[in-house]
Amino acid sequence: MDILSTVSSNDIILTGDRTTGPLHLGHYVGSLRNRVILQDRCQQFLLLADAQALTDNMGNYLKVRDNVLQVALDYLAVGIDPARSTIFIQSLVPELMELASYYLNLVTVSRLERNPTIKDEIKLRGYERDIPAGFLTYPAAQAADITAFKATIVPVGADQIPMIEQTNEIARRFNGSVGREVLVEARAVVPAAGARLPGIDGKAKMSKSLGNALPLSASADEISQAVKMMYTDPNHLRVDDPGQVEGNVVFAYLDVFHPDAGRVAELKAHYQRGGLGDVQIKRELEDILQALLAPIRARREEYAQDPAQVMALLKEGTTKARAVAAQTLAEVKAAMGLNYY
Repeated sequence: MDILSTVSSNDIILTGDRTTGPLHLGHYVGSLRNRVILQDRCQQFLLLADAQALTDNMGNYLKVRDNVLQVALDYLAVGIDPARSTIFIQSLVPELMELASYYLNLVTVSRLERNPTIKDEIKLRGYERDIPAGFLTYPAAQAADITAFKATIVPVGADQIPMIEQTNEIARRFNGSVGREVLVEARAVVPAAGARLPGIDGKAKMSKSLGNALPLSASADEISQAVKMMYTDPNHLRVDDPGQVEGNVVFAYLDVFHPDAGRVAELKAHYQRGGLGDVQIKRELEDILQALLAPIRARREEYAQDPAQVMALLKEGTTKARAVAAQTLAEVKAAMGLNYY
């Protein structure tokens, strides 16, 4: 689905990133470039999810802390404007944690354990029954993040849809318990299938943890090296051999980044009939990626020279976000009769 076609000026968007490392080209394709456009179409809150990152990184909390600045630099570098998007630090909005504590009374442990996203993540991390409680209860915390800002749209990957469903379950249950509509339900919007980049090694997903990602801050040499390493067709041994386009990472990237779809179609046809080498198509892709990332890298380096200014921008955004979350919290507490004086 094209998220840009589903958003109106009345919508409120809540999205963000865990602060576990700088962002990469997959983030740009999957979300960042849309956020730049959406900030002129509707109200947008961007969450630097440091508290959520700690649910499985408590033993490495300095990594989480330090990457708040790194992710913020990536936001600014791609063109996200703090004057048009509210960028805030999750852990500095304590109202979110108070909301989450109330929401935990509306969900059972068995329901949390049945959440498909949580089940998959537990299996991926090999937790079995040694699950950090904060990790298991994250759906309630995410519900707090979303409902605190009365978000109507949450852009997510398909694997995150159960999280939004559980958020809406909590919202409905709360509204039902107090007898009026206090919390707003959100709609999950999954970007078009083509918006997910494969890793440079041909794996299904680009990921920092898998070591197959191209960071937005990559130098010209790092971009060149990454393109040279990209998985193509292992059976395309000679230039004259017919080549396979499906599963070929270079063509997957050309589909996403090349401005001329007709040119890509010509390259594919030539490659499939033979006579077009991997070096040539990689050279064409590298030129495109160098042109895309050079200005992003330059802006990032400029902002990185004054980290105090970046943190001041985050403080301003966090103050604004906290005011919004505090209003929702006040409404929730009033609905429960907790407004004693």
